[in-house]
Amino acid sequence: MPSAGRNQGSPRQPAWIEVIDPAAANNELAAAYADCADQTTNRVAHIMQVHSLHPQSMLDHRALYETLLFGRSPLKRYQREMIGTVVSAANGCHY
Repeated sequence: MPSAGRNQGSPRQPAWIEVIDPAAANNELAAAYADCADQTTNRVAHIMQVHSLHPQSMLDHRALYETLLFGRSPLKRYQREMIGTVVSAANGCHY
């Protein structure tokens, strides 16, 4: 169901959130980016960069993600991934 005020015929636009590029980060933000970067590519996902103005929220987001995906649960990991995929698809989100 579309939200009120949204033009049903227009494509969904991402939120326009000011972010600080990882190359420009210093101190607390640089440490948060280092903690949240992909260990293989050393890149910080855009979904994490939206927290750049409040680095603690980035760390909290990562902690929540890790708890939901890897914490104790009656659901197996693939079931959790499937739920996330279905919800993202229902919301038109490519994540």
